Amino acid sequence: MAAQTKKTRRIGDVEVSGIGLGAMPMSIEGRPDEARSIATIHAALDAGITLIDTADAYHLTATDVGHNESLIAKALASYGGDTSGVLVATKGGHLRPGDGRWTLDGSPQHLKEAADASLKRLGVDAIGLYQFHRPDPNTPYEESVGAIRDLLDAGKIRMAGISNANPAQIQQANEILGGRLVSVQNQFSPAFRSSEPELEFCDQLGIAFLPWSPLGGISNAGELGAKHPAFHQLANELGVSPQRVTLAWMLAKSPYVIPIPGSSRPETILDSYAALDLELTPEQVATLDAA
Repeated sequence: MAAQTKKTRRIGDVEVSGIGLGAMPMSIEGRPDEARSIATIHAALDAGITLIDTADAYHLTATDVGHNESLIAKALASYGGDTSGVLVATKGGHLRPGDGRWTLDGSPQHLKEAADASLKRLGVDAIGLYQFHRPDPNTPYEESVGAIRDLLDAGKIRMAGISNANPAQIQQANEILGGRLVSVQNQFSPAFRSSEPELEFCDQLGIAFLPWSPLGGISNAGELGAKHPAFHQLANELGVSPQRVTLAWMLAKSPYVIPIPGSSRPETILDSYAALDLELTPEQVATLDAA
């Protein structure tokens, strides 16, 4: 289990920062004003973050579908520096009817229409990374992933990923995509470790594993240290936040792990990004693994 030694990792043939920005908190319940969100994205870019994760379903009401994608496009357009090296990863297959629910539509027709809409909102020639958001029990998995393959073949997306998948689905998706699956995005945190098999499988395949809610989610991230004493204790010893320790722990687990902590404030994403400079010993990683 090697220590983290550099600030970049790879998704497919693209080099990205080892920590990404999860932009969901900027668009769902409790979202901040647009100025603070754009300031957060700009702060992330200033620090060196080159991976931003979004989805068409990151919105609040039934009438602002794609709010997060549009926000990111606006932030990138208004940024003073070069953004050509920024990979925007979006997703399709979830819907939010506006009553707080998250519903599913993994039909090929919906995914292809959703990708076209995302393409327009992001204002790009091709989506950098497009991910099937979550398996839909009403649509055969091979049909959903087949639509992602078609988008890839058509050049509408540059790379293909999946989200919320188990090892069998990862294997199946990679086969359907002809070995072109580049990423898997699953929930993983100190409190949610049941996707460890997927992380290990991605490591074996050489596919990027993107932990979502790596700090426990919007409502729990601030309490991470209180809920996980081992992370709190090590953070105190090292003089850093428990959140930074958590991300450093994930980075040390595999060179294919790229956490995407959600953030809506500049200071939180900057603290997360600093995890790339935090070296944990194998003994420290083992202690946290066992916690």
